[in-house]
Amino acid sequence: MNQQEIQSVKQRFGIIGNASGLNYAINVAMQVSATDLTVLITGESGSGKESFSKIIHSLSARKHGQFIAINCGAIPEGTIDSELFGHEKGSFTGAVDSRKGYFETTNGGTIFLDEIGEMPLGTQARLLRVLENGEFIRVGSSKTQKTDVRVVAATNVNLMEAVEKGKFREDLYYRLNTVPIFVPPLRERGNDIELLFRKFTTDFAERYRIKPLQLTEGAKQVLISYPFPGNIRQLKNIAEQVSILESEQNKPIEAETLSKYLPQPQQSNRTLALFPQANGGNGADNFSERDLLYKVLFDMRRDVNDLKKLVRDVLMGNEQDSDHILHTHKDLFDSISPDGDNRPLTDTNITRLLPAVNGTIRTDTPPPRTAVPPSETYGSHPPVQIFDDVDGDINDLTEVEDVTHETEEDDSLSLERQEKEMILKALRRNNNKRKYAAQALGISERTLYRKIKQYEIDEE
Repeated sequence: MNQQEIQSVKQRFGIIGNASGLNYAINVAMQVSATDLTVLITGESGSGKESFSKIIHSLSARKHGQFIAINCGAIPEGTIDSELFGHEKGSFTGAVDSRKGYFETTNGGTIFLDEIGEMPLGTQARLLRVLENGEFIRVGSSKTQKTDVRVVAATNVNLMEAVEKGKFREDLYYRLNTVPIFVPPLRERGNDIELLFRKFTTDFAERYRIKPLQLTEGAKQVLISYPFPGNIRQLKNIAEQVSILESEQNKPIEAETLSKYLPQPQQSNRTLALFPQANGGNGADNFSERDLLYKVLFDMRRDVNDLKKLVRDVLMGNEQDSDHILHTHKDLFDSISPDGDNRPLTDTNITRLLPAVNGTIRTDTPPPRTAVPPSETYGSHPPVQIFDDVDGDINDLTEVEDVTHETEEDDSLSLERQEKEMILKALRRNNNKRKYAAQALGISERTLYRKIKQYEIDEE
C-alpha cells in the first residue's frame, strides 16, 4: 500500500498522526482486510485498537454484514456464554425464552472481541471450536449450529504470560494470532501528540463556541515528553480540561500552566514495595511473607549496628553507667526481659537488669568495675563482661571471645524467632487486634492468622 492510500484510510476513519509505527499498523490492517484470517490487535489501553477493527471490517467483503464490538471484560462470567452463543428456554434461572447469541446474529459479519484476555477458560474452549469449525452450541441445547463470522480480537495484556500462568488457552492464542497488529502507545508517536491535542481543542472550541487554545514552544515540548499512560483517551481528557479552564486567557498556554494539568505518572508496578498496605487480594498474599522477612532483616541489621556501637563504646572505656546505657539503647533490649519472656522492657524492668549490691538495686551510681587482666587469647582487647543477674545476685563474670568472633553467632540468629517477636510486638501495641497488627506489619490479616497458628501464639 502506498502513502496516498494510507492517508485516505486515515481521513475516512478519523485517524490523526504520521508515526511510522502507526502507518505500519494501518498498512497491515488494509492488507489483511481482503481475507477472512483471524486478527489479534495488541496495544495499551486507550491507544485506539477498536479503530483498526473497523478498518478491517469496512475494507473486507463482509462490509455489508453486521459489525458487533463486545468487551469481554464487561460481561459477567456467568452470562458470557449466553451472550455469545445464545441459550434455550429454561436452560437457567431467568431464561424465560430462547435467545440468539452474537455469533448467531452476526452470521456473515464481523465480531470484535475486545479485552479477550479477560474471557473465562470455559468460554475460550467454545470460542476455539467456532474458530476451527464454525460450530457452536447454545447454552442448554444439544444441537450444533453453524455460523460464518470473522473474529477480530484485541487485548492490552501479554497473552503469552497469561498462557504461562494458565489463565489463557495456548491453542486459542495461536489460533487468534494468525495476523498480529501492534498499535503503538501515544508516547512513542512523537509529534502526533501535538496534532491530536490541536484536533481535540479545536473540536471542543467549535462545539462550545470558544476560542481554540494555542501552546508555546515550551508547552509543546512538555506535552510531547509526557508519557501519557492513558494514551489517546487521557490526552483528550486533558485537552478538554485545559480548554474550559483556561478559556479566558488571551495568550498561548505556557509550559508551567500546562504542567498543572498533567498528573505525575505513578511509580512502576514492577518496583518492589517493602511495606505494602494489607488487603485481602491475592497479590498481597504472594509477597507478604517475603516482605515480612525483609522487615525482620532490616530490624536485625539496625539492632546489630546499635549493638556494635554499644560494644565499641564499652571496649573503648566510655564512662557510662548501666542505667544510662540501658535507657539510651532501650529499643535494642525491647524484646528482652529478666524472666526470659518477651514482655516489653519498662522502666521497672530496666532497673532489674542493673546489678544489685547487698540485695539492693542501685540506679544512682554505676556498678563497680572489675578489672580483668587481658590474656594472650584476646590479644590487645579486654574480654567482654556479662552480668547474668536475675534474682539480685551477681554471678561470676564470664569471659567470652572477642567481639569479632561473636558476629558469627549474631549471623546465625533465627529468622523465625525474630519474626515471632515482631508479631508479638505488633499484637501488644494494637491490643491483640489482628486487623491493625497486620496493617502495622504490612501483611494481610489471613497471613497473620496463619503465622499466629504456626508459632502457637496466645492472643489472650
